[in-house]
Amino acid sequence: MRPHEELDVWQKSFDFVVALYKATDNFPKEEKFGLTAQLRRAAVSISANLAEGAGRKTPKEFAFFLSNSQGSASEVDTELLIAHRLTFLSESDYGDLRSSLDEIGRMLTGLSQHVQQRIH
Repeated sequence: MRPHEELDVWQKSFDFVVALYKATDNFPKEEKFGLTAQLRRAAVSISANLAEGAGRKTPKEFAFFLSNSQGSASEVDTELLIAHRLTFLSESDYGDLRSSLDEIGRMLTGLSQHVQQRIH
């Protein structure tokens, strides 16, 4: 097992990507290269940065990639709200995705605080 696969937040963010891809399948076709692609890229970036950071040698390097993951999560949050306001997402999908993203955000914050303590 690779280091990132042992992180609960990586597993949760990976599952989130799968759910997001399914939810965005029904977005308007004209959004394929717009909001759909942007949302998907940002969601993938959460777990991808976790994986890259976990593979680094120092806590300082890991903290950098955790910060990138947190930024991507914030981006996804904004884009989900846009998709919801444009009625591209059902209430149910929006609620489920926001709930998962909120949990991922809390997990990222906790992990980041833990890693920061190891730096100082």
